[in-house]
Amino acid sequence: MLLSLVLHTYSMRYFLPAAVMMGTAPTYVLAWGAWRLLSALLPARFYREVDDRLYTIYQSMVLFFFENYTGVQVIIYGDLPKNKENVIYLSNHQCTVDWIIADMLAIRQNALGHVRYVLKDGLKWLPLYGWYFSQHGGVYVKRSAKFNEKEMREKLRTQMKAETSMYLVIFPEGTRYNPEIPKVIADSQLFAEKEGLAILKHVLTPRVKATHVAIDTMKDYLDAVYDVTVAYEGTVDHKGQRKLAPSMTEFLCKECPRVHIFIDRIELKDIPEEQMYMRRWLHERFEIKDKLLIEFYDAKDSKRRNKFPGKSVHSKLSLKKTLPSLLFLGGLTASMLLTESGRKLYVKTWIYGTLIGCLWVSIKP
Repeated sequence: MLLSLVLHTYSMRYFLPAAVMMGTAPTYVLAWGAWRLLSALLPARFYREVDDRLYTIYQSMVLFFFENYTGVQVIIYGDLPKNKENVIYLSNHQCTVDWIIADMLAIRQNALGHVRYVLKDGLKWLPLYGWYFSQHGGVYVKRSAKFNEKEMREKLRTQMKAETSMYLVIFPEGTRYNPEIPKVIADSQLFAEKEGLAILKHVLTPRVKATHVAIDTMKDYLDAVYDVTVAYEGTVDHKGQRKLAPSMTEFLCKECPRVHIFIDRIELKDIPEEQMYMRRWLHERFEIKDKLLIEFYDAKDSKRRNKFPGKSVHSKLSLKKTLPSLLFLGGLTASMLLTESGRKLYVKTWIYGTLIGCLWVSIKP
């Protein structure tokens, strides 16, 4: 009985946030779809401005759960500008929460609506979300030989032509660093050794293609590149070995007490333009990340563990930035579900929105 109660309480920790975030998705898609139709005859920049505002509302609600609800401490190191910029955001990749970390930084610069992702191609099939991420300016890419450079360049040029504010998130490793899959880590290290590159311990060998295409295409449009290193406390076992980083479910269950984020703002003039040289530059950036993470996880002095070197700021997100969005989207969804016609529209949005979205992404990248 007691065990059942504990399990029930634990599951409720993530069930309520997940239900609200997913439950409001059809409402959001309907609002966005209405604006998409209304703005069809307007210049693209007007559509983008309102789309960014809508996206800010939804993601602010998401951050209510991932920050205010969980109570996680966000500790920021380095040089995060206070003002919004057109940037490329390069980060190490450990888990799905990494997507949320980009939102955590963007909202502190009033740039939340500008966040767009370079994502694995398979994610475009996510119901409702996959289609919308593409419409919002996200770029889906395939790995290795299947990578379509032309498609990515065209997508980015379209965004620039529409004067779209850009906070483009890229995870150059191409897949997550997972201590439970040592073969992926070993293969990454073997590749680095064959290529004469430094062998990395806490990150994978980065791939340069998407990063090079993004920087090369938008070099006259960007203000900077953010090199971001993320570490989650509580991801080391009793033997001092790294564990799997928290999933979104575990994070919402408050299993991560603190997130440490190190930001290094890099000027475009300091980045090589040729892909061959940029590849080495990118690897050197990941060497820096690796050293930071070695210090975080493996420092001989226990007092130096679980933190990055240098000054840090405990950054708390105000409820004023998140709670209104939760109340607005939650109230709108609840009012729709109170009527029979609203419930029918809600269900049809899930079904037909998913089908139309899958058809759209299968035809248009």
